[in-house]
Amino acid sequence: MPRSSQTRAALSRRVATVAAGFVLAGAGAVAGAVPAAGEAPPLVDVQLLALNDFHGNLEPPSGSSGEIEDVPAGGVEFLATQLAMLADEVQKPNTITVAAGDLIGASPLLSAAFHDEPTIEALGLAGLDLASVGNHEFDEGSDELLRIQNGGCHPEDGCADPARPYEGAGFQYLSANAFVTETGEPLLPPYAIEKVQGMRIGFIGMTLEGTPDIVTQSGIAGLEFRDEVETGNRYAAELQEQGVEAIVVLLHEGGTQAGGGGINDCTGLTGPVVDIATGFSDAIDVVVSGHTHQAYNCVIDDKIVTSASSFGRLVTDIDLQIDRATGDVITAKAANVIVGRDVPADADQTELIGRYRTLLGPIASEEVGETTAAITREAAPSGESALGNLIADAQLAATDDEQGAVAAFMNPGGVRADLDAGPVTYEEAFTVQPFNNYLTTLDLTGAQLDCLLEQQFVTERILQPSASVRYTVNQAGAPGTAADPCTGTKVDAITIGGAPVDPAATYRITVNSFLADGGDGFSVLTQGTNEVVGGPDLDAFTAYLTANRPTAPPATDRITLG
Repeated sequence: MPRSSQTRAALSRRVATVAAGFVLAGAGAVAGAVPAAGEAPPLVDVQLLALNDFHGNLEPPSGSSGEIEDVPAGGVEFLATQLAMLADEVQKPNTITVAAGDLIGASPLLSAAFHDEPTIEALGLAGLDLASVGNHEFDEGSDELLRIQNGGCHPEDGCADPARPYEGAGFQYLSANAFVTETGEPLLPPYAIEKVQGMRIGFIGMTLEGTPDIVTQSGIAGLEFRDEVETGNRYAAELQEQGVEAIVVLLHEGGTQAGGGGINDCTGLTGPVVDIATGFSDAIDVVVSGHTHQAYNCVIDDKIVTSASSFGRLVTDIDLQIDRATGDVITAKAANVIVGRDVPADADQTELIGRYRTLLGPIASEEVGETTAAITREAAPSGESALGNLIADAQLAATDDEQGAVAAFMNPGGVRADLDAGPVTYEEAFTVQPFNNYLTTLDLTGAQLDCLLEQQFVTERILQPSASVRYTVNQAGAPGTAADPCTGTKVDAITIGGAPVDPAATYRITVNSFLADGGDGFSVLTQGTNEVVGGPDLDAFTAYLTANRPTAPPATDRITLG
């Protein structure tokens, strides 16, 4: 679509100064060459538009999740417009739109109620071409992921709209390092080759090797996940054998900038993506990353390495020049662009959202509670959050009488959105806890409970405790090891119901089914006995909100730093 002057001005306001780029050695002579009359230019311009960690956010996210650098951002109606603006009619034939995983899973109700079919449809409409799988693509298992790719109605819930059966993704998922154990073959194609003006570009898609540690075990049954560096280099070599020299990795693994880094900065980047990018062979030119929900724009080991935050609030615009003679990438530069809401909404996306809103019906707006103030995921110095503590309280309340539970713990990664002050709808509660986990109550000895709390300092994830739990963290203590977390000396003075925990006594503890399976690395919970699986965690949460209306934010004083 031709840009009006107003659209062009709006775009220029949001495109930051390019913060990352490189020119390969020897490129100057090629770049300066002038083709003879009738000859094709020596360089081919290719544009990549990239996103990651969309998580089904069709509508603009609420609260702080709907802003980036103090700009209201996100919403697929505006994302689609932004992608079209960045490509425009001149560049569009040379534009490839890609994503680095977690497009679905942990989604708001509007998408999750229909097994994320609305998100897949919306991203296809927006022009997405290729995507790597992320860990959340496995939330409902590999068979469901294949259905999402290939189409067909859900085997249990049927078609969301019988008049319009689900046809599958309009883009291709790639999964180079998720292998079917029985066959040794990748679950999905490991790579794809796209052509632009006769130039071939290879795209390798991968999720993090540690996916089994952060996904419900039933979701990855029958699969194994292999090392990102070894897998990336293997398929890069395979692409080169086919004459493909321009290679991009779509990687669902990432890093984090040091404090103060902006969306186009690379300030003290740390995290797995640094070692992965360094370990990749020189054949790989670009790494589009994700998973950490961070924004950064880096050059690592002569490779562009980017991430576009989360929820469709940013698009990464990557410009490559490829040598027509050799097929090599000669120059590369990138910029993260804010998906502001000051552009026209895409009409097709507006129609899609309206259609699924109608199918969803009135359940979304049903009030289940009310809060006296905002209750957020913001972590206190102890690692607790008011919302995490509230969920733990709700889980204990749901299991203390019938199951005899005396304490509950919630994993912080399972708390996906804040609660604003005022009435709480079912849809808002669902957005906080969208995983459809089940409450699981089990027996742990006092010694095992101590080991569980020590394991927090190995996994680097602080469990959110119910109000019945108190303990002190010895900041001078040493953490245990992955092999034996019980050797840690970080946790002191554990009490339940005000009484000191006896290492030899038995305690009934409630967690969600993800944690009970050892999720987030909490393997101690798999040692529990007398396990009883109860109802959905969301039901416990909404029941607690209803019974305790209005609900005030709990204090974050259950863990003391000593």
